[in-house]
Amino acid sequence: MRKTLLSGLFLSLSLPALAAPCSDTGGKYEEWKPVMAEEARAAGVGDRGIAALMASSYSKATIGADRNQKSFKYSLEKFMSVRGADTIVSQGRSKLKKNRAFYDALEAQYGVPAGVLLAIHGMETGFGGFMGDTNVVSAIATLTYDCRRSEFFKPHLIGALMLVDQGSITSKTVGAKHGELGHTQFLPGNALRYGVDGNGDGRIDFANVTDALASTANYLRQKGWKPGKGYQEGEPNFAVIKEWNAATVYQQAIAIMGKRIDG
Repeated sequence: MRKTLLSGLFLSLSLPALAAPCSDTGGKYEEWKPVMAEEARAAGVGDRGIAALMASSYSKATIGADRNQKSFKYSLEKFMSVRGADTIVSQGRSKLKKNRAFYDALEAQYGVPAGVLLAIHGMETGFGGFMGDTNVVSAIATLTYDCRRSEFFKPHLIGALMLVDQGSITSKTVGAKHGELGHTQFLPGNALRYGVDGNGDGRIDFANVTDALASTANYLRQKGWKPGKGYQEGEPNFAVIKEWNAATVYQQAIAIMGKRIDG
């Protein structure tokens, strides 16, 4: 996700004096891991999370993707065409019609209408059709190790390791190139903070569509979604869509597709 930084969750935790150094190449990644492991353990990560970090590897695929995010530079029209907006709207309407009670229940609980959730679901993974092919822990660890946005991704690495500790993911879980996971591609720190057990089975599983969509609705509500208010540009809830993704064309696309799905 490309989603907003997990703010404040770890700021009050005591960290070692020597923070793990970043690097612009992968040459010292193996040396970096034990230093980062000390920092993670001080932040509350347990044995399973530390083991996942130590088993991780430098992801060249992640670095390549991080340096080549072209689609967010497109015009809105081009972006929506490339991302298949018409197909997302059509499939979103179909899913809403087939399972309206589920989406109505989410809106009743969180105040977020179906169109927004379905637009995000469709945009992020094609409604779960492709949830990624990159090891989540390795991807997030690589981005934390890399100097370009190390401080942004470090809380998400801590979050990923804590998710391993609690059993929501494992050291082998795969997601997107930036470590986003599940049906709606949560960054791990946000998954840890905003994840909810939507189906009541006692486990928060972002590969489960009920948990993922309930967590997405919870995220938006916690970020300030106002039930019953509009979400187009200039309306109160458009600012909350900005919390999901920083790219303007993405925000605009979600608002437009959501409205078309909601009818």
